[in-house]
Amino acid sequence: MAYVPFVSLYRRFRPGRFGEIRGQDHVVRALRSAVRDERVSHAYLFSGPRGTGKTSSARILAKALNCEAPVDGEPCGNCTSCTEITLGTSLNVHELDAASNNGVDAMRDLVAHAGLGTPGRWKVYIVDEVHMLSTPAANALLKTLEEPPSHVVFVLATTDPQKVPPTIRSRTQHLEFRLLGADTLQDLLESVKAQAGLTMDDQSVQVAVRRGKGSARDALSALDQMSTAGSSDSARPELSEVMVALSEGDVSGVLIAVSGLLAGGWGPQQLAVELVDDLRQVFLAALAPTLCSESGPSRERFTELAKAMGLAKVVRSMELVGRAQVDIRDAPDAQIVLEIAIVRATRPDLDMGIEALSVRVSNLERTLTSGTPYQSAATTLEVADPIKPAEPAPPSQGEAGKRPSLGAYRRRPDNSPAGGAEHAVMGKIKEPRSSHLTPPPSTPVSVDTHPSPTVDRDSLSEAWGDGVLRGLPARVKALYSAGHFVAVDAQGAQFALPTAPHRDRCAELVSEVEAALLERFGQPVKLVLVVDESISGSTPRHEPTDRGEGVLTTETHNDRGEEVDAAEFHHGTNENADQASEAEARLLQAFPGASEVVN
Repeated sequence: MAYVPFVSLYRRFRPGRFGEIRGQDHVVRALRSAVRDERVSHAYLFSGPRGTGKTSSARILAKALNCEAPVDGEPCGNCTSCTEITLGTSLNVHELDAASNNGVDAMRDLVAHAGLGTPGRWKVYIVDEVHMLSTPAANALLKTLEEPPSHVVFVLATTDPQKVPPTIRSRTQHLEFRLLGADTLQDLLESVKAQAGLTMDDQSVQVAVRRGKGSARDALSALDQMSTAGSSDSARPELSEVMVALSEGDVSGVLIAVSGLLAGGWGPQQLAVELVDDLRQVFLAALAPTLCSESGPSRERFTELAKAMGLAKVVRSMELVGRAQVDIRDAPDAQIVLEIAIVRATRPDLDMGIEALSVRVSNLERTLTSGTPYQSAATTLEVADPIKPAEPAPPSQGEAGKRPSLGAYRRRPDNSPAGGAEHAVMGKIKEPRSSHLTPPPSTPVSVDTHPSPTVDRDSLSEAWGDGVLRGLPARVKALYSAGHFVAVDAQGAQFALPTAPHRDRCAELVSEVEAALLERFGQPVKLVLVVDESISGSTPRHEPTDRGEGVLTTETHNDRGEEVDAAEFHHGTNENADQASEAEARLLQAFPGASEVVN
């Protein structure tokens, strides 16, 4: 039995007729019509990405021009001329690689032999990578290219038409080849798989389509590789674990998955390339599903990842990994560059850039829209005290049972401060005194109405600092700025104030605060005003300075040592409350319980 050498798929299934060329209908129509109507130009310039059929189209054109029995511009493929051109032994076709023959001597030799006759009707010169010709070589070809012998046709092919001298482009008919679409590549690979009798699953074909990136030759090479290896794992890394961990914000999971791929032999550069490609598929699945190169379950998986990550995180991840792909080339340790980029993409809170902030804002918007807090699998970095109670304290003791909100400090079960010192606004830190909450009176100030369970102490504190306090009228804002939410129980939302007289004055305006909370949360929130002795010495008031400005201070005595009621002070200074309380509200928005002092 004669030995039959192995031939790769892209060579074995190279198109032999115009009808077999896929994805280039505009080129096929122009060339077939030119042959059929005998309007063939003396020179053509074929340009386009690699693996899109430029050289194959040039050979098919040579077959059609010299075919003994062409049918509607198509070569028969069976005559002597067609067979010789297919085998590469025809004297009618001369192929020249301009990348290795780019000197003026090679062009002089081509010009010298162009006028010689051949057995066929046409003599076709195919010059690949014509943009590699040197300037003297291109100039030597110009005259013959413009006025070749009547039986000579030039076909110049290039992947970079911008580098072809304008003097050459102007002497040719320029036909531009395009990348093949995902569906076209899918049909091509399925056809080749059936004709070659390959046994592989649909997933391997999908991987080959993505590896091809619009190039038929690259896709067939990837299919050939997977048919030899028996699986798609040899063509590209499996990034499903990395993508899931990235979408869930699981830093540990994403690092373990990347480390496993690196240990399996995949390089950081290749992982970055493939990860950007997967993120692009997620991006397309979210915005333009028809452009996604995946189909079936794979496209559904990318769609789910897009929903889980959010568009802002997908775009930022693509940018981070894309920049890492460039930085890896010059990095002393490429693995570190890749890992840092992926960690930043996974946890936006570890990056203080504008893009990271936009991701965090996007998560908040999604939370407000869906009503479900954005969940992250990553471990939250605790900034508060490391000592945590085993069980949440009762609501009456002011413990919310959750992590502290912005501006609120956590208390231990024994009601002692658990965070060290309170924050000071302008460089001074004061230690809070022990906290003893005076139980609410037997008859609450407000009507006993159960708040919705979705409104807890943390959400109230956040909303209070985020704008509820700022939007109150000046007098209400001045009175209520000294207090803070301590708990939510069956009676209502407990709001602690420094003294009993202060609480009584705040009770007169409680309806305005409840109206603001109703507008913010969309449901009634009833306040139960209580007294917290720990803040009795820090009721803010406005003290005039030599600059005429009001400065927040925690002093409750005047210059003569007499105790001053903060509520009375605010009541008597309504004409200046707008400007001062606005500044006070902004400060207390971020640091409730803090004080502003002059250095």
